[in-house]
Amino acid sequence: MSIFSYGLLIGLAIALLVAAFTDIRRRQIDNWLNGAMALAAPLFWWASGLSLWPDMVWQLVFALGVCAVLIGIAFIGYKLNVLILGGGDIKLLGALSLWLAPFSYVQMLMIMSLFGGAMAVAFIIRRVVLKPKTPGRLPYGVAIAFGALLVLAPKILPAAASFTDLAA
Repeated sequence: MSIFSYGLLIGLAIALLVAAFTDIRRRQIDNWLNGAMALAAPLFWWASGLSLWPDMVWQLVFALGVCAVLIGIAFIGYKLNVLILGGGDIKLLGALSLWLAPFSYVQMLMIMSLFGGAMAVAFIIRRVVLKPKTPGRLPYGVAIAFGALLVLAPKILPAAASFTDLAA
């Protein structure tokens, strides 16, 4: 991995932490942040040595498919008048589909779902036990960022990569 691609991964990790933090604070993930992640992905492809055909094209097709599914989920939520995922969450998941290979993306979704489920249980317990006066919304961007960071950790942290090699 080149130093440039390594730097881009570090930048993505920082952006994910910012997304999680702003989602906790304001229940919002800014469009500029999701846009920057999406626009940096082709630089990562180039720095990682992906070929234009078929690698970059297939990554783009995968991302378009993910975005179509996410837009479908948002549309269903809109029609049912139920907030399934917020707009920032959907855009964050779409931007991450540009960075992760399909298998890694599914891994991220599984980790995200487990962590998001644990967050939801804690959120419900908090609502029942503490009975806060203001209604709250679950900052699901935290679960998305957590899942993505765990999947990216072996690429970012050399110690984590050597540990996963030992475990295999």
